[in-house]
Amino acid sequence: MVALVGRPNVGKSTFFNRALGRRVAVVDDTPGVTRDRNFGLTDWTGRNFFLVDTGGVVMGSDRELDRLIRRQAMVAVREADAVLLLVDAKVGIHPLDERLAEELRRVPKPVLLTANKVDNLPNDESHQEFWGLGMGEPHAVSSVSGRGFGDLFDALLPQLPEENSAPYETDLRVAVVGKPNAGKSSLVNRLFGHERVVVSEAPGTTRDPVDLELTYHGERLVFVDTAGIRRHARMSDSVEYYSSLRTARVVREADVCLVVVDSAEGLHAQDIRVAERAWGAGCGVIMVCNKWDLVPRETNSAAQFRRAAGERVPFLRRVPFLFASALTGLRVRRTLDLVRAVARRRLTRIGTPQVNDAIESLVRRQPPPHYRGRPVRLKYATQARTLPPTFVVFANYPDAIPAHYRRYLENSLRAMWDFEGVPVRVRLRPSGGRRALAGEGR
Repeated sequence: MVALVGRPNVGKSTFFNRALGRRVAVVDDTPGVTRDRNFGLTDWTGRNFFLVDTGGVVMGSDRELDRLIRRQAMVAVREADAVLLLVDAKVGIHPLDERLAEELRRVPKPVLLTANKVDNLPNDESHQEFWGLGMGEPHAVSSVSGRGFGDLFDALLPQLPEENSAPYETDLRVAVVGKPNAGKSSLVNRLFGHERVVVSEAPGTTRDPVDLELTYHGERLVFVDTAGIRRHARMSDSVEYYSSLRTARVVREADVCLVVVDSAEGLHAQDIRVAERAWGAGCGVIMVCNKWDLVPRETNSAAQFRRAAGERVPFLRRVPFLFASALTGLRVRRTLDLVRAVARRRLTRIGTPQVNDAIESLVRRQPPPHYRGRPVRLKYATQARTLPPTFVVFANYPDAIPAHYRRYLENSLRAMWDFEGVPVRVRLRPSGGRRALAGEGR
């Protein structure tokens, strides 16, 4: 593990994105955009290592957010095997560089001084000034063009311990999503038993998706704490907008989404939009009603909350609800068991004979409406894929089957098998020459 540290706005997130070969961290000219430790796996000459992007460190500042970011960065340094101290060659030695270098000189591990924004290599010698920090040879790089990265990583790899390539049995990606200030980061910290991401009462503290891993019953679960999703009309700046886009990408790549709701405020329209986005992406969905300790105790209040949610949004009737408190730890541990259960349901495979029997019984009970006076016949059906479970039904007039009948098939198939928390999709295709299922069109 390699920690990337430096004062604000020296280009750490641009360096991080260049090293990973994709845009993972939010990049903006505004100082202080990155606030949490952001993990990413990269490699050089076949050697894998984790690079950890951290927030801009402001030594000596008493601002609450500066203190939280500084503490997170120092935790990353303590956990790392090596450290890259990034400085800005265009600005030169800054007093904050000197104070951070003084702090890192006391760290008993390799620290490589990395001068960023040297864009005219090898003719630009501006990085030579940083010998004055007393941190050894400054390695010149340009995060924009990627120049100098090879020489830097060639110097870095000998400083790292031997690679542990033991495989994990399973790798489940769990996105923690919700509107701002619902308690997503607090929930993640409670799951891990210590502070892994910055928590503040100010909404929008998390901006980059933050990957955190744990092993539970032999399975590796990768939790991704994401930025709170707001309506686009309420996004105050470009950073918040791009954070939202990255959150949407995390949702598309996740196996299971924990939709965190502030129970004390009730289910808001934005909570529904977040859940619909995850459901539409084909993820497993678990509604985590956080801050349940703040809800007045009433008889069956949890049942009432869930029933009201299902009446407002029908698909939520098919989603598990967990009423928890990240502050007290109430039912938080059950999250892990629910995640594994929902992930297994996404892998459910139903045999073709069972699917055909199920569709036949559904058609006997309620045949599809006629199309221009002609009977619509469902010929045969099969499960085409998992993740999420997707059934293909072949019909003589697939485009004529109305949406309400498709929902009837989806809901009925869900009721026959255990698909709680998992979207079930039905695709209609034109049939070939196969016989129709018994009873169709009658």
